[in-house]
Amino acid sequence: MLPNTGRLAGCTVFITGASRGIGKAIALKAAKDGANIVIAAKTAQPHSKLLGTIYTAAEEIEAVGGKALSCIVDVRDEQQISDAVQKAVKKFGGIDILVNNASAISLTNTLDTSTKIMDLMMNVNTRGTYLTSKACIPYLKKSKVAHILNISPPLNLNPVWFKEHCAYTIAKYGMSMYVLGMAEEFKGEIAVNALWPKTAIYTAATEMLGGPGIKSQCRKVDIIADAAYSIFQKPKSFTGNFVIDENILKAEGIQHFDIYAIKPGHPLQPDLFLDEYPEAVSKKMESAGAVPEFKEEKPQPQPKPRSGAVEKTFRIVKDSLSDDIAKATQAIYLFELSGKDGGTWFLDLKSKGGNVGYGEPSEQADVVMSMSTDDFVKMFSGKLKPTMAFMSGKLKIKGNMALAIKLEKLMNQMNARL
Repeated sequence: MLPNTGRLAGCTVFITGASRGIGKAIALKAAKDGANIVIAAKTAQPHSKLLGTIYTAAEEIEAVGGKALSCIVDVRDEQQISDAVQKAVKKFGGIDILVNNASAISLTNTLDTSTKIMDLMMNVNTRGTYLTSKACIPYLKKSKVAHILNISPPLNLNPVWFKEHCAYTIAKYGMSMYVLGMAEEFKGEIAVNALWPKTAIYTAATEMLGGPGIKSQCRKVDIIADAAYSIFQKPKSFTGNFVIDENILKAEGIQHFDIYAIKPGHPLQPDLFLDEYPEAVSKKMESAGAVPEFKEEKPQPQPKPRSGAVEKTFRIVKDSLSDDIAKATQAIYLFELSGKDGGTWFLDLKSKGGNVGYGEPSEQADVVMSMSTDDFVKMFSGKLKPTMAFMSGKLKIKGNMALAIKLEKLMNQMNARL
């Protein structure tokens, strides 16, 4: 992990949502340098399911060498934000770093997102980030450090990230758009950047969203804390960047990321908004001349099942293929299916006219999808959306995400026949 340097000693870091999870991890990392931490969060009383309050966080911060100020702040309330900023300035003399971490999430589609939930996400993510930034900026402009860091994703306009949870995506992208605007507006005065994880980060909130099975597919909050710490070391000229945690730490010289994994060696769940799936299971090439993981020779075909819903689905898929579809897709998909009529199947959209079959394809697959046979049939028939299958852990993907998205578009065209 990235070692502390002591460079943040005496700096005041204002963090929203710092009573637990990612916010608290960033706070503790800075506190080990001797930073002053303003815990701006609304959890003053213990939650029935989520551990931690602004007061327990303060105890942890002071235990590692930092100074803490606990402030009850709901970022939807402008007066609470203003009061916390004034308390911070009065106690510590100013504000050097702002971390906009507080966030609300609901991965629901348009018809299933109530007005109340939509307002919550817009008010916490987009509006709250704006109001907190606005309140801190006059003091940040006086600081030699002067950083605003939004925990928000790169602006990826691929429609796949909008179709299943449009309201959440827009609310979260609002935080990212402030990076574009404020980085330009305060160029030379304040560095404004965004930070996002490459893979899922394990927190109590993550478990509530993804269930207990998600834990082994996540990294620890430490990777975000280390990445944020690295950003805080940068000069004010480092601004307007959408930073991915793993990328910036690689630039810092970190090569082995198993130290951040909840379960080292276990495949990791890629995070939202990134058109790249980490190949945690595959062995990376040691050098350009390394032996490929998959042998070039065609393996012996497996015996073909006689009947079943999966075979019927592939038969309909095969009847739907054409030269135009193959030319437009140019990918080979491998399906590792568990359950009745499961096994290994492939969809070859590189060869002329396309092809499907039971067993391994003649060439290395571009995308490998693992799921149950029941979910496979539901996905191809339109009863289960691929994005939701992936986010819920029902679908595991390894390989080229852009090609995985192409398959989703192809499935939408086939749904009527399946």
